[in-house]
Amino acid sequence: MAIIGNSELDVFRLSLGGNPFGWTADEPTSFEILDAFAEAGANFIDTSDSYTASVAGNSGGESETIIGNWLTDRGLHDDVIVATKVGSHPDFKGLKATTIAAAADASLARLQTDCIDLYYAHFDDPDTPLEETLEAFNALVEAGKVRYLGISNYSPDRVREWLRITAENGYAQPIAMQPHYNLVHRKSYEPELAKIATDNNISVFPYFALASGFLTGKYRTRADIEGSPRERITASYFSDAGLTVVDALADIASNHDCEMSTVALAWLLTRPGITAPIASVSRVEQLPALLDAPNLVLSSDELDELERLSTAVGA
Repeated sequence: MAIIGNSELDVFRLSLGGNPFGWTADEPTSFEILDAFAEAGANFIDTSDSYTASVAGNSGGESETIIGNWLTDRGLHDDVIVATKVGSHPDFKGLKATTIAAAADASLARLQTDCIDLYYAHFDDPDTPLEETLEAFNALVEAGKVRYLGISNYSPDRVREWLRITAENGYAQPIAMQPHYNLVHRKSYEPELAKIATDNNISVFPYFALASGFLTGKYRTRADIEGSPRERITASYFSDAGLTVVDALADIASNHDCEMSTVALAWLLTRPGITAPIASVSRVEQLPALLDAPNLVLSSDELDELERLSTAVGA
């Protein structure tokens, strides 16, 4: 377990991504996954109000709705910490003050709660003054609708501006950050965001931690991803250097008698500022490999090898 930033939120060191819920996992399957997650002693779920609006027949918020139904049905609102995001829902685009206020109320209703534990700005909104956005977020905290705030997909300069504005105005400080970060995609986080996070005690929760399945070894050729729901995203990771990383993961996993995904997540947990990777599953049998990651200790030689091969990817 680990504390998020300057808060009292104590979370398991693996965050369950909620984006499959209502997409590649229907509600009964999602409940099965969530039950197994909670029964393992894990307690941190990540979602967004926009999951999964892009799926045919969906309108956005399906993941929040399933999570809210599960929390209420199982009576776990006080035991599970939920992070969600604002700014990308089809009905609540951007980060104007009125949009944030309305979107937060909609998320609260779907999650069936009166307070969101951790609320992220999903993407930067260059068309709205950051001062307006942060005043609106602070108002939610003061109203008791949100406990803590986080930043997702912001550039280092905009994160620094966020921190300046909150400090100057006495607004609630961000305690969490979500960058795109994994063994074959490092430049979004390293080195600038990593330094900002560690210097300001901001906990980091990398998304695409398994590179949309690429780091599980499931996809060894482009033909393997054809027709998969994640084809567009996963295709971007393919390179000779990336496949060499996958081969190394396979060797290390064999040495530890574990899954490749466990190794990839364990590597992330050794990186500066990382509190818990975000990873998702569509079937309950995929979950144990993720939950094993916080307990896997990689040797210095294994870490050195992964560092060398990962750096060679250059992404």
